[in-house]
Amino acid sequence: MSEDQIWDREIDAVGLLCPLPVLRARKALLGMAPGQVLRLIASDPAAVIDVPHFCAEAGHDLLSTSDAGPAQAYLIRRG
Repeated sequence: MSEDQIWDREIDAVGLLCPLPVLRARKALLGMAPGQVLRLIASDPAAVIDVPHFCAEAGHDLLSTSDAGPAQAYLIRRG
C-alpha cells in the first residue's frame, strides 16, 4: 500500500504527546469497520515506538510509516 492510496479516516495528532496520539487512534479505530484504514499524523517522538506496539497489541496492521513534514504519518488497517 502506498501513501497515495485513499484512507477511510484521518487523525491529526500533531503537537500531542504520549499517550494521546495512540489513544486518539484507538478511539477512531473502534468506530471503524475491520479492514478500513486510518491515517494517523503525529509529531511525538515516542510515536515511532508507541504506534507499532499499539498495533501489534491490538491486532491492527501497521501498513506504512512515512514523513509528513515535521511529523510522521502512519497508515493503520483495523484488525
